[in-house]
Amino acid sequence: MPFFKAVLFDWVGTLIVPKWGPAEGRPRGALWIERSLRQLGRDASESQVQRISSALSTAGKRPDVEQGWFRADASAESHRQGYNRWVNAAGIDSALAQEMYSALSDPTDARFAADTGPTLRTLKAAGLKVAVISDIHFDLRPGFVKNDLDGYIDHFVLSFEHGICKPDPAIFRVALDALGVQPCEALMVGDRSGYDGAAVEAGVATLLVPPLTQVSQARLHLVPAACGISSL
Repeated sequence: MPFFKAVLFDWVGTLIVPKWGPAEGRPRGALWIERSLRQLGRDASESQVQRISSALSTAGKRPDVEQGWFRADASAESHRQGYNRWVNAAGIDSALAQEMYSALSDPTDARFAADTGPTLRTLKAAGLKVAVISDIHFDLRPGFVKNDLDGYIDHFVLSFEHGICKPDPAIFRVALDALGVQPCEALMVGDRSGYDGAAVEAGVATLLVPPLTQVSQARLHLVPAACGISSL
């Protein structure tokens, strides 16, 4: 019999590869930047991608930019403000900034970990409820629909729909109430200790996995095992 009745999953970095994240042997956010440049018919050479990636990385370390991201996912408006501050500090022109934002906010372009489907199927077959909790500024449900994964998710808790973000314990309580389970009956799975790890403040046991950097990276097999379910 499973140890838990429900599993709560983070999205970016846990189930999908972050668009602004490490890329194997390439500049950070390379695929995202490259796609945006190509959409505009611009030079998408590696040197150009590297230049933009470096500018974004440098801008992201500025105190005013970091402050602009604080609780930015509490609403679509606040996220856009934080984003604008970031790209302006990086010297990104308006056309490219808009194309990059559109790509960043496209849920159907999500690159799910290869073991996401098998893990979700295993959990559902064992009778567990599943929720996705994400600090996000847009509706990510279409991405699950496109990848035929929506049928495994009982509830989505998206920060911009509730006006609260991790690490506020309240966002985890929203998920627990939606699933009808007690904190001791749920497991939170995420990749960031400072955000997903805050579930322990709501009384929820937490499993932290390494951040996803490529779709073939196997980490989610740990989840069924942590729930007392036979491995995938």
